Amino acid sequence: MDITEIILQQHTAQRRAFAVLEEWPRDDTDGLAALWSQLRIFLELHAEAEELYFYPELVKIGTGGADAESNDEQVEDAIHDHNLLRDAIKRADAATTGSKDWWEAVVQANIANSDHMAEEERQDLADFRQQASLELRHQVGINFLRHLAASWSKPLTIEDKNPERFIADAEKAGPSGAVRAAAAQAKEQTSTRVSADPEPSLKADDPEGDDD
Repeated sequence: MDITEIILQQHTAQRRAFAVLEEWPRDDTDGLAALWSQLRIFLELHAEAEELYFYPELVKIGTGGADAESNDEQVEDAIHDHNLLRDAIKRADAATTGSKDWWEAVVQANIANSDHMAEEERQDLADFRQQASLELRHQVGINFLRHLAASWSKPLTIEDKNPERFIADAEKAGPSGAVRAAAAQAKEQTSTRVSADPEPSLKADDPEGDDD
């Protein structure tokens, strides 16, 4: 399990969900409402899980991937993008499903999300792959998926985050549960490998041959 792969897979699902909305019959407002309800929940829970588990770790170990000016810049930009997406979702929620205002808000949500995903894939995910251990990527993935599964049936609250405060809070926080679990996993795997190694032969190859 790898958080970077999980995020990529969910990006694919989000792109497809927006495409389904665009292809849906415009006069089927009940269908549009149902599809949008499902998608808006997915988008917010995905963003929230990233902010809880992925980005705090990137703040600590990232260096700034690809064309990012710095690690702080790429994280700050990601949180800002999430806020733009949330604003578009709120506008869609305030409009009548299927109306011009509703479609404009849905399109803006798609644009904000598409721009964010492209940057995230090029910068943030690439940076995390390069800096994070496999154990940490695994543990963050577990926490991410657990949060989505546990939150899906709960009431949804959409709130903007302050990018600068987000980074400051992440920098001040101590080692996360994911970091501790990853370290323990790495230690356990190292111990297992050591115990599994065969003992060196007491009669190692002697280039000078046997004295007997």
